[in-house]
Amino acid sequence: MATTTAQPNTTTLSNDEILRYSRHLIMPEVGMEGQQKLKAARVLCIGAGGLGSPLALYLAAAGVGTLGMVDFDVVDFTNLQRQIIHATENVGRPKLESAAERIRSINPFVHVQPFETRLTSQNALALFEQFDIVADGTDNFPTRYLVNDACVLSGKPNVYASIFRFEGQASVFALEDGPCYRCLYPEPPPPGLVPSCAEGGVLGILPGLLGIIQATEVIKLILGKGEPLAGRLLLVDALGMKFRELKLRKNPDCPMCGAHRTIHQLIDYNQFCGIRGEETPATAAAVPEITVEELKRRLDRGDDLFVLDVREPHEYQICNLGGYLMPLGDVPRRAHELDSSREIVVHCRSGVRSAKAVELLRQAGFRKVQNLAGGILAWADRVDRSMPKY
Repeated sequence: MATTTAQPNTTTLSNDEILRYSRHLIMPEVGMEGQQKLKAARVLCIGAGGLGSPLALYLAAAGVGTLGMVDFDVVDFTNLQRQIIHATENVGRPKLESAAERIRSINPFVHVQPFETRLTSQNALALFEQFDIVADGTDNFPTRYLVNDACVLSGKPNVYASIFRFEGQASVFALEDGPCYRCLYPEPPPPGLVPSCAEGGVLGILPGLLGIIQATEVIKLILGKGEPLAGRLLLVDALGMKFRELKLRKNPDCPMCGAHRTIHQLIDYNQFCGIRGEETPATAAAVPEITVEELKRRLDRGDDLFVLDVREPHEYQICNLGGYLMPLGDVPRRAHELDSSREIVVHCRSGVRSAKAVELLRQAGFRKVQNLAGGILAWADRVDRSMPKY
C-alpha cells in the first residue's frame, strides 16, 4: 500500500479547476479528494533538463499545486533534442525561466518556485524541508548521492530515474522501511568509467519515458494509491522495448538508512565520488595543456606535432581536426602505435577524456604530451566557427 506524503488537504477547487481536471475527478481513484491532495502537494524537481522536462510538464498538467525546480544552467541547442520543456527561442536563457514560463502556459493554477542554484550539502536539507516529495532528475553521481542522503535525513521520498543511450532505470527510495539509493549502489563507480550523456549520448525519447514514469510515481505517492516502485528497480531497454524489474531489499548494514547508520550529516560528494574540485596550480600541472589558439599557430607554422583524437569513430565523422583516431578505451593497449619522441597533442570533445588519455600516456612513459584545453568545442568556438558543434 502506498503512503501519501501530501499534507492533510482543505484546498477547494474553483469551477475552472473542476472543468480542467474533470477527467481526473470522474475516476474513483482520484475524485475531488484526490485532486485536492494534488493541489495541496509540494514537489521538488532536481533539474530542468531531460528528465525534469516531462516530469514537470505532467505534474503541472495533473494539477500538483507547487512545483519547486532546482537548476543553474542555461538552455543550449544541444538540449532541444530531448528537453521538451524548452523551445528554440529559449536558447541562452536560464532553464528555470524557460521552464516556469512553459509551466504557466500549461496550467496557470500551478505555483512554480525556482531555485537557480547548484544543489549542495549546504543548501539541500533546507530546500527539501519545504517540500513533500523530491524527484531526482540529475545526471551525475555526486548529486544522486547527495539527493539520496538529504532525502533520508529529511524523511522525504526520493523518486529516482537515470538514463544513458537507449537504457534507463527508475525506483522510489527512502520510503519508510524501503531501501535507499546506497542500498542499490553502496559505492560510486570509478571516475570516468560511466560516461555522461554529453560524452556517450542519449536517445531523445528516453528521458520522456523515464520522466513520465517518475511523474506517475509522484502522483501515486500523493494520492496514496497503487504500489510504488519502492523495493523495485524498473529497467527500461528502449532499443528492445523491454521492461524488467529487479527486487531491492533494504540493506541492514547501509551506512545511510541501516540499523546502525554511520552517516549522520551530508558530506563532500565530489570527494566521495573521487571527482576533483577546482584545480589548483599543482593539479593543473599534472596534465600539461595547450590552448586552441596556440595549437593553430604551431600547426600553421609547420611544427612537428602529432594530433591524437581520443573520441569515438561516430564522433570523428561529425567533425575532426584530421588527427589520428584512437578512442580513449583503446589507449592502454594501442599506445605502442605512438612515437614517444614526437610532441603529441591529445583532444576530445571538451577536454575531459583527453586529459585522462594524457595521464595514461604519461604513466606509460610519454613525456611530450599535452591536452587540448576545451577540446574540439573550443576549436569550433575560437578558431573555426564553421565547424559543427555537438
